[in-house]
Amino acid sequence: MKCLLINPFYPISETPSPPLGLAYLAAALEAAGIGVKILDLVVYPYSQKKLEALLNHFKPQLVGITAVTMTVENALNVITDIKRINPEILSVMGGPHVTFCARQTLAENPELDFIALGEGENTIVELSREAEGRRNWDTVKGIAFRRDSEICFTPDREFIQDLDTLPTPARHLLPLGRYRALGMPVSLTTSRGCPFKCIFCVGRKMVGAKVRYRNPQHVVNEMEYLNTLNFHQINIADDLFTANKTHCVAVCDEILDRNLQMKWTSFARVDTVSEEILSRMKAAGCTAVSFGIESANPEILKTIKKGITPRQVVDAVDICHRVGVTPFGSFILGLPGETQQTIKETVDFGNRLKKRGLSFGFHLLAPFPGTEVREQGEKYDISILTNDWSQYHANRAIVETPTVNRKMLDKIVTDWENEYDGYLEDIKNRMKKGQATADEVWELKNLQRIVLIYDLMMKNVIEEKGAWKTEKKPMSETEAINALVDSIKNLTDSKSDEIYETLSYAIQQGTLNFSVKEGQIKWEWVDYL
Repeated sequence: MKCLLINPFYPISETPSPPLGLAYLAAALEAAGIGVKILDLVVYPYSQKKLEALLNHFKPQLVGITAVTMTVENALNVITDIKRINPEILSVMGGPHVTFCARQTLAENPELDFIALGEGENTIVELSREAEGRRNWDTVKGIAFRRDSEICFTPDREFIQDLDTLPTPARHLLPLGRYRALGMPVSLTTSRGCPFKCIFCVGRKMVGAKVRYRNPQHVVNEMEYLNTLNFHQINIADDLFTANKTHCVAVCDEILDRNLQMKWTSFARVDTVSEEILSRMKAAGCTAVSFGIESANPEILKTIKKGITPRQVVDAVDICHRVGVTPFGSFILGLPGETQQTIKETVDFGNRLKKRGLSFGFHLLAPFPGTEVREQGEKYDISILTNDWSQYHANRAIVETPTVNRKMLDKIVTDWENEYDGYLEDIKNRMKKGQATADEVWELKNLQRIVLIYDLMMKNVIEEKGAWKTEKKPMSETEAINALVDSIKNLTDSKSDEIYETLSYAIQQGTLNFSVKEGQIKWEWVDYL
């Protein structure tokens, strides 16, 4: 039995990290003796021809694909192509969108055979075994499937209570090198579950209200391994790392006891941090925490069941400043009760907090399937403008309130984007005059490198133009880079010196290599670490 797992295209602007969920699924399949590969279309360009070659070579009986709301259409298009290539391959999709939109998704997409509901590790293993056996789908808990014209749901699958029974994520199957080349973080989780009831989030429904914790020693074993991969940042991707003080401190103490030197970040709530906790996190290597602030208006915070106050936000930001941890904040505009006045209140609040050290940004409300705000839209007096899932990226308005329309909301975000673009342009101008700081120069150059590397990856430039015959051997690194620049400079909008600098940096980081063998020079990305 073989299973191919697929990560659908996801924009680089969303700062993707190596797909941890798929790595957990792959580890569960490997532990069950099932052959598995991962195709990551976030860092590889999609090609029907290459997909067909992979299917013909690997010969999977089951293909599993994950999706969030904004990527579900991309995922379904890949499933359609797979069924065209080989209709005998079974297809299953998981993730929060289809978990809460299963009936509609199956009804509208005949190429999709199954939907995995909720946590998927045990489900994908049981589904794989049943696929090579009797194919009695009713025995597999936690799936939806089509029987003739009927859409059937099997009994709910219980949450995995002991997370330490899960095998370590199969990151050896992920193209970690490509993510590192793009400057993305690598992530891990120390728990699953969210006890809070925010009306715009499906976390509580997806992973349960009761938080389940991993053994801190196992967590730090994994962090210690990730630290050897030389990512610039490790991100603890729990819904809320600081939900339980005892667990949070135990992880930090384990790091300190081992004297590990590494940088990491986490998510927190402003009402779950204290000077004691943040000081311990700082000592253990935490450099930043991200808070969901959502709004500055107390009534809106009550309506969305956030359970925090603006005063708690200020206090949390001040604690971060005192202990030396960078606070990041996220605001959501277009929430129920939003008016022009509450928008101004939130923007002004963010600007005041910026002076106290907060870095922040805005998103616009996206009422995802499964959220209370979507299911009870009339109660919350919002108008949902579209069900085009590709627009559910939270960067443009798809919701209006009685007094705030799409144009007003979009203007806030576009003004913010323009302000950031202006900031980068200012750095560029001051660089020319020798007036930019070292940190500013690094920020701009690093962004330019990421854009260029991503362009080269997604156009297959290195694969198609990075090999040729040569009579010169041995060849120095400088000569090899110059030759590659000449080969690819007409395929990007970057200048030759920028391409040279980016390629040199990638070599230094160990994410790009070249070799000269038997009169042939060959460049290639270091995909697997």
